[in-house]
Amino acid sequence: MPQEVTKQYKEIMSKYLESQSEEDLYVGQQFSRRFIEKDIAPEDVISIHKSALFELHPNLRKQVWDSLDFLIEMMIHYGLTMREHQSLVRKQEAIQMEMNVATKVQDTLLKTVEPDAEGLDVGWISQPAHQMNGDYIYFLNQENASSVAVADVIGKGIPAALCMSMIKFGMDGLQNENSSPDNVLGIINRIVEKSVDDSMFISMFYGKYNSITSTFSYASAGHEPALHFSSGTSAFTELDARGLLLGVKKEAIYDEHSVVLEEGDFVVMMTDGVTESRTENGFIEMSAIKSLLAEKKDESAQEIADYVYSELSRMQDYQLSDDFTIVIFKKKTV
Repeated sequence: MPQEVTKQYKEIMSKYLESQSEEDLYVGQQFSRRFIEKDIAPEDVISIHKSALFELHPNLRKQVWDSLDFLIEMMIHYGLTMREHQSLVRKQEAIQMEMNVATKVQDTLLKTVEPDAEGLDVGWISQPAHQMNGDYIYFLNQENASSVAVADVIGKGIPAALCMSMIKFGMDGLQNENSSPDNVLGIINRIVEKSVDDSMFISMFYGKYNSITSTFSYASAGHEPALHFSSGTSAFTELDARGLLLGVKKEAIYDEHSVVLEEGDFVVMMTDGVTESRTENGFIEMSAIKSLLAEKKDESAQEIADYVYSELSRMQDYQLSDDFTIVIFKKKTV
């Protein structure tokens, strides 16, 4: 411990003990800054106080000195705990800064334009469970065709945001390319396989609606199956397709399937934040989700999406356990 600091502290304490004035107390309070400047630990401050007190009043009772020794030991552990806490706070602040940057990346780079295809009604909602959204929606608009990619990036922070940005720029390059679902997933898969760390996992469902033939074609990269609601039968059918997660294998093959939409039919594309919604009693059954969709089958696509989100959120006491994303393509009724 710096001898200069010890000497100055003794002088200040001596003056205060003699006068007990507000002025001398204020001098002591200001002097405490020196302890911080010299990086003196709390237990060492008490040792300085004990030494100064012993020189000024050496005949104090033994219990006084023992109590100060006890306080020194207490402050040693207090100092260690405080430093650990401060280190944790700094780490949390760094993580929060990273999340803020990642969120800004999402907000500025990942915007997409909703399709405006003849005869197609589109509704969607994507709500993060926390600050940053791990789900991603991208709409691709071409002549007589509207497509959508619904992706779920398993990862957080800047790496996840950069991964989404890479997918977005890959999708941007498909404006004049063959946009069939199997081809699109093949292209994005090769981009991800080449560029993304092995710790990142990405699932994606890609659907394309042809406004001339009313055909909805689709392919999946390890994603949740979509649901097709038939207005004629009032029944749901799962639209499942085989395919590995993006980036797992460079030459992965993605199966493509299609279904013709009749007036009033709609296709529901979701992430697992919808299909695996849970309450305190367990997972919400798919049958309950289908019932919610069916209740609003005659409404617009956006009203259906909003209703499902509102009801599932209410069932979870407005505490989402995962990012929630749903996209609906509905064939308009003439």
